[in-house]
Amino acid sequence: LIILLGTGLRISEFCGLTDRDIDFENRTINVDHQLQYFGKKSYRIETPKTDNGIRKIPMSDRVLEALQRVLQNRKSNDFTVDGYTGFLFLTRSGTPKICTSYDAMFRRLVEKYNKSHEESLPAITTPHTLRHTFCTKMANAGMNPKALQYLMGHANITMTLNYYAHATFDSAQAEFFRLAA
Repeated sequence: LIILLGTGLRISEFCGLTDRDIDFENRTINVDHQLQYFGKKSYRIETPKTDNGIRKIPMSDRVLEALQRVLQNRKSNDFTVDGYTGFLFLTRSGTPKICTSYDAMFRRLVEKYNKSHEESLPAITTPHTLRHTFCTKMANAGMNPKALQYLMGHANITMTLNYYAHATFDSAQAEFFRLAA
């Protein structure tokens, strides 16, 4: 969750991450492919959704630490998909985790949370929800929209601003008073 929430990666990009994509020295994640699954153990590596999807994502301290833990705890594996090996997120049987694995995990987490909390989470909370949350958080913190577009891998700034960067009353009020001062 920390990695998804701290990077804004698409879940297919996240599933496709390999140890070669992580540059701890420069604190970047290289995104130039995504993992797709077509059933019956049929995996395929594809290019990102758009040309702008090929990018480098900076790592915060929390993301860096989370990735270090993943690599420390991961069992060695030589599972190969279209020449890519060293996948970071594996099932117990050693195959790469896929998008639907995370969708199911999120469903279970939301159900468990909602049973024990008065204020419930939306029933449809997915890994993509964390992508929206990342974008909204960065936009509300004042990130340059073009920089945010780059991080999200969007070809069009309209996608970033209209569909991902959600304004709230609090953010609008804070911006209003910042400019009115």
